[in-house]
Amino acid sequence: MHILFLTDNFPPEGNAPATRTYEHAREWVKQGHRVTVITCAPNFPEGKVFEGYKNKWFSKETIEGIEVRRVKTYITANEGFVKRILDYLSFMVTGFLASLFVKKVDVVVATSPQFFTACSGWAVSAIMRIPFVFELRDIWPASITAVGAMKKSLVIKVLESVEMFLYRRADKIISVTHRFKEELIDRGIEDNKIEVVLNGVDLSKYCPMEKDDEFLLKYDLKDKFVAGYIGTHGLAHSLETIVEAAERLIDRKEIVFLFAGGGTGSQLVKDLVSEKKLKNVRVLGRIEKQYMPRIWSLCDVSIVHLKNVPLFESVIPSKIFESMGMGLPIAIGLPKGEATNIILDNGCGVVFEPENSEMLANTVQTLSDDSDWLKVLAKQSLKSSRKFERKALANQMLEIINLN
Repeated sequence: MHILFLTDNFPPEGNAPATRTYEHAREWVKQGHRVTVITCAPNFPEGKVFEGYKNKWFSKETIEGIEVRRVKTYITANEGFVKRILDYLSFMVTGFLASLFVKKVDVVVATSPQFFTACSGWAVSAIMRIPFVFELRDIWPASITAVGAMKKSLVIKVLESVEMFLYRRADKIISVTHRFKEELIDRGIEDNKIEVVLNGVDLSKYCPMEKDDEFLLKYDLKDKFVAGYIGTHGLAHSLETIVEAAERLIDRKEIVFLFAGGGTGSQLVKDLVSEKKLKNVRVLGRIEKQYMPRIWSLCDVSIVHLKNVPLFESVIPSKIFESMGMGLPIAIGLPKGEATNIILDNGCGVVFEPENSEMLANTVQTLSDDSDWLKVLAKQSLKSSRKFERKALANQMLEIINLN
């Protein structure tokens, strides 16, 4: 089978969509299938093209057997509604055009979170007369209004109409959460066309390891209890809550909060840390994907956090699964929903109220003081990771998209 996959995020970008697509495609290639990925020059989240790449009209490379075709787009940082829409629209057009030159395709898969990529996928499938699979990573544009980036308006209503059109035209919808599926059914999409393939973790890369000596010295973390927020720094993550928690624990010299990742919230974190003169916070910025397990190894507990809005009841941050693979206890601050249920059902962490810095500070302090409880949570976290092993999930998705 020849799978054409459209995504505007792909390695060397290290965010969740890029990682999921790459790790799934890699497994499909190992099983003898052909995978062609249409994407753009790597630039997420700062909007700066990665070293070694150029924003050219067309380039081609092969990554572990995956044929990757990159197209020119309007590049901007992951901030600002209008600029981001221009970014999405440009990839919709150039991605569509590049797809028409891919020969003998059996199925086209297009992934969100924004659905302009899915518009290209549907158009390509209509022209080539092949099945169209919509991988749903986010309920968009609802997530725009949820984080306060834009208010309900005529533009949002138009986008919602396009959204519903794509759901109806897709031969299959693959949702990354059960709650997304439930929402689509409530909005009138047929149950039998929606499948769920959760996010997961590559356990060959993310596994328990000793704290990295080089990074311990580099970031002055030796003999420290490290609470780490690892991943994209976006508007939805309310990172000021974590900074405020660090401020509450300023007198606990042995406890350090670690931020690693890039995005629109990075500068906010740096500014707050500087303003508050916090010596118990380390801000590393964006880290290349290859170093991420070493960064994770520095942590004693993983912090997962999103704003306290109802939409995020249905979200499952992918860092949960990487935390599990590393055998880390998880302190999760999300509205009660699918993600918090995973943590509670597997006994691998603590749930605190989102945007409540006092509860987060108390949680981190308690975990630091109770080493026995920390070990129990760590053991359960590692055990739970086997349920979300990426190879098995890739096989599950392959069965769904094999519609012929």
